[in-house]
Amino acid sequence: MNFRIPLGKWVSDGLDWFNDTFDWLLQIVTTVIKFLVEGLSDVLIATPYPVLILILALVGWLLRSWQLAIGTVVTLLLIVAMNQWEDAMLTLSLTLIAALVAVVIAVPVGILAARNDTFSSAIRPVLDFMQTMPAMVYLIPAVVFFGIGFVPGVFATVLFALPPGVRFTELGIRGVDSEVVEAGHAFGSTPGKILRGIQLPLAMPTILAGINQVIMLALSMAVVAGMAGADGLGKQVVSAISTMNIGQGVEAGLSVVFLAVFLDRVTAALGEPKAFKHSALSALRKRRTRRQHAAAATASA
Repeated sequence: MNFRIPLGKWVSDGLDWFNDTFDWLLQIVTTVIKFLVEGLSDVLIATPYPVLILILALVGWLLRSWQLAIGTVVTLLLIVAMNQWEDAMLTLSLTLIAALVAVVIAVPVGILAARNDTFSSAIRPVLDFMQTMPAMVYLIPAVVFFGIGFVPGVFATVLFALPPGVRFTELGIRGVDSEVVEAGHAFGSTPGKILRGIQLPLAMPTILAGINQVIMLALSMAVVAGMAGADGLGKQVVSAISTMNIGQGVEAGLSVVFLAVFLDRVTAALGEPKAFKHSALSALRKRRTRRQHAAAATASA
């Protein structure tokens, strides 16, 4: 039986058509992403490494603990000692920009999915498809659209890291206690005010957990993006594999692990739920108090 569905050719033709038709849009995306990544990497590399290490350690101390601050200093100095500092900063720049783009897209999509069951049902199989697709496959359209370098790495990383941000945002908003939301409606709050004043603050720990996953996936994909020519630790790993240089691979891999541990601990610390619950409930209590005072003033008049 010689019958065959040429699905691959259809997809290839579709990508070529998109590339030719929207070349202007791809050029804009290329310019913006290149400006962001190269600008951030230039700042990180130009900053003396003792100063940057001190800043990152201070961030870890303020958000987590002094133990994380000490661990940050030790691990980042190890990266410097292994002569991987510049590549680590390039990888960190790519990861942060890709994670930022993914979060900017994921959070609004997750909010819409939480507020619209039809959209949630429609987007769920798309997210399943994106999560189960092998990571390296994303490099194919990325290279077709943007060539080689930072830009295809960011594009592929955003696609790979996007689904957890959408899912966690939807989960967090849907998980807000319905009685709290009903209390907001009872005091005359609009849906927009309820979203901003009640649902988002109470869902913030879950949303930040999703952002944590986005950053972790972005960092793992940033290494794979080295195959698309993105400079950084990923390129070092690819080079080590092609030349069977075990030492280079170990040093680059350890540098990735050190960055991942720091980013994971910092973003996890941001997701502590107590402060968010307190702020949301305090806002609701203040709104209720103002309503009660207004009602009392009206009754006395």
